[in-house]
Amino acid sequence: MTDFAYKPTLTGELVVLRPMDAGDYEALFAAMNDPEVMRFTGSHGEISEERAREWCRTRKDQTDRLDLVVIDRQTDQVVGEVVLNQWDPDNQSCSFRILIGPAGQGRGLGSEATRMIVGYGIEQLGLHRISLGVFAFNPRAQRAYEKAGFKREGVLRDALRWDGEWHDEVVMSVLATEWIPSEV
Repeated sequence: MTDFAYKPTLTGELVVLRPMDAGDYEALFAAMNDPEVMRFTGSHGEISEERAREWCRTRKDQTDRLDLVVIDRQTDQVVGEVVLNQWDPDNQSCSFRILIGPAGQGRGLGSEATRMIVGYGIEQLGLHRISLGVFAFNPRAQRAYEKAGFKREGVLRDALRWDGEWHDEVVMSVLATEWIPSEV
C-alpha cells in the first residue's frame, strides 16, 4: 500500500534524501533560480518568497506526494530536490521530477538520488509505474534517466515555449517489472 504520508530519510554513498522543511528555503531558492535550472525545468515566472517558504514548510504534511531534499554528503549542503507526485492509487503510478542546482551538478548526485527515490517508490511503496518528462534539449538528463532504468515512451511535441522557440518533451517511464534494484 502506497503511503506518501510517511517521509523517509534515505542514505546513499553520495547523497542523503530527507524530508523538506522551512529551513531548506534558501538553498532551494538558489538552485531554482539558476538560469540553466529554470530552462531545464521549464519554469516560467517567479514565485513570491512568502509562497515559496510556505511551500517548503508544508511539503512534509502532504499525503499525496513525496518531496525530499537532496543533500550532498561531501559538503552537507542541500543541492536540490526529488519528488514523487501526481499519484494515481488505482494504477499504482506516479510522476517523478528532480532538480539539482549548480552546486550539485556533474558529480553523479542526481543519478544516485534518482535511483534511490525510484527504488524506494517501487520496492517500498509498491508502485508499478513511475513516469517523467524531460525536454529534448537536455540529452544529459535523458541519458541519466536511462541509466536509472527509465525507457523512452514518446514525445509531446512543442510542449514548451522558451525564449520564443518551441521544444519537445520526451516522456519516459520505469515499470516495477523492469526495475533492477542492485544497480546503484
